[in-house]
Amino acid sequence: PQRIAFTQPLGQGAVRDYRWAEVVDQARRMAAQLQLQGIGPGDRVAILSKNTAHWMISDYAIFMAGAVSVPLYPTLAPGTIRQILEHSAAKLLFVGKLDGWEHMKPGIPGDLPCIALPLAPPDALASYPQWDTVLAANVPLAGEPVRPADELCTIIYTSGTTGLPKGVMHTFGTLAFAVQTGLTRLPLHAESRLLSYLPLSHVVERCLVEHGQLGTGFRVYFADSLQTFTEDMQRARPTVFFSVPRLWVKFQHAVLHKMPQKKLDLLLRLPLVGGIVRKKILDTLGLDQCVMAISGAAPIPAELLRWYARIGLKIAEGYGLTENCALSHITVPGEDIGTVGRTYDGVDCRTDPVSGEILVKSAATMTGYYRQPELSPQVFTEDGFLRTGDKGVIDARGVLKITGRVKDLFKTSKGKYVAPAPIEDKLVMHPAVEACCVAGANLGQPLALLMLNAEAQQDAASPSGRQALEQSLAAHLQGVNATLDPHEQL
Repeated sequence: PQRIAFTQPLGQGAVRDYRWAEVVDQARRMAAQLQLQGIGPGDRVAILSKNTAHWMISDYAIFMAGAVSVPLYPTLAPGTIRQILEHSAAKLLFVGKLDGWEHMKPGIPGDLPCIALPLAPPDALASYPQWDTVLAANVPLAGEPVRPADELCTIIYTSGTTGLPKGVMHTFGTLAFAVQTGLTRLPLHAESRLLSYLPLSHVVERCLVEHGQLGTGFRVYFADSLQTFTEDMQRARPTVFFSVPRLWVKFQHAVLHKMPQKKLDLLLRLPLVGGIVRKKILDTLGLDQCVMAISGAAPIPAELLRWYARIGLKIAEGYGLTENCALSHITVPGEDIGTVGRTYDGVDCRTDPVSGEILVKSAATMTGYYRQPELSPQVFTEDGFLRTGDKGVIDARGVLKITGRVKDLFKTSKGKYVAPAPIEDKLVMHPAVEACCVAGANLGQPLALLMLNAEAQQDAASPSGRQALEQSLAAHLQGVNATLDPHEQL
């Protein structure tokens, strides 16, 4: 009970530690309040907040009260917020730490009861009952509230890239299987430290951080803001660190901004100096204590993985979907670069012999989409395998390589098919590129649309800066095209 569960930044460098005894006491008091407000078994309760200690404590309270949690991304537009709250028929909403609350507030139905978490925007704290006030008015829920494995735990609404968001239903059993299986490949234990900064509404952060902590008791640090991320990393010194490819690219750019690649290559080749340089880089990134680094949620360029390996950080690449608790495949750090490795134990995988679509099956698979049973035949095969929408090939060792999306292929006017994802992986490696898209259906050749990052936009404001950027991008295009087949060249 006296172990520290959470370390929460409060702004301006201040932090507060929460011990397990206090966490459980607060969760039980809030669970009692939910039941007092008529929240019963199976009722939906939503959370709209950036990651904080009280995001997770409120989730525990929802579980203890017998309800189902519905996490919302803290960046959603008001129309999407309203749609999810109405579709899930949420009976209560926890409002927490948010940027742009005034923009989001119109999406919340006026008759929906809300409770303001600590660190919520001032307007929310003034408008809704506050967490601490509610706790003081309740005694902790008594007994041992145990939920059966087959009971619905959460509804995770997808981001809606294929249309309106769909509610992925996970039980306590699917989440427990994902955690227990994940722990056979991830070095997580009671002494581990993780930094929670990717949205807890996302399935990876939910399984790895929230449920991973419940499975091991490790300590969770929370990030305060984008501006303080470096300090947050150095405070946490995470032993396991998961990130998305875009952040791995940004870390690389930050290093190369201080030390150009040619100079770095030279120093790394020197026996003693190379080790000092590697340690200095990892210290600066806050990754000097990291025993396992992981990338996922999108493809990461093989070139980037090799770059990190040269500075002493071998990164594993993981693969999975919201629909299977993100538990499908993972590489051994630094091995099988360009693939997503082998399946976790208990996961079956095959590819469709006609389309090449990756099909997976495990006890971590969702029970279906909330209030949309008609979609099940579209997403499951007759023998219960989940259709991922990704194309891939499996080699003789059982290692999976993802080759693109089933629906992403397009045909040029020359009748040739182009897979955009591998080309986009190469384009995004330019330090000026924030995001990119390769298109070209019915055109003679594909084309690429690039979005420049803030630094590049600023550089391009002057004529000389613009000219330098154009020359750099032209050289990058030439380099990428040299690796492509003639019908793929941009």
